[in-house]
Amino acid sequence: MTLTAEDLLAISQMMEEMLDRKLDARLKPIEHELKGLKAEVDGLKKEVDTLKTEIHQIKLFQENIIMPRLNDIEACYTSTYQRYKDHADRMEQTYEDVALLKKVVASHSEMLQRAGIA
Repeated sequence: MTLTAEDLLAISQMMEEMLDRKLDARLKPIEHELKGLKAEVDGLKKEVDTLKTEIHQIKLFQENIIMPRLNDIEACYTSTYQRYKDHADRMEQTYEDVALLKKVVASHSEMLQRAGIA
């Protein structure tokens, strides 16, 4: 049996078609998976963009609202601390003066009671 050029061409085309079908069968799941991955990547890009926007808004909020308030609170506490620090030595003397006044008042109360005035 001798094969003609037409027979060889037909066999070649049949083999090509068979290989194409096999290749298509193997590539279909890969294409499907790639489409799924592309969709996931697109979704992730959108989420990242949303997160970037939210982070930007948080930074602006910190800069414009939180930091000025913290600075005010810090200034208040710092000035209060400074006043207390500057007058701390006076407080010790005040405690001593009050203790002395208590003794004097108690002593005078006793004297007045003995004298019958109180």
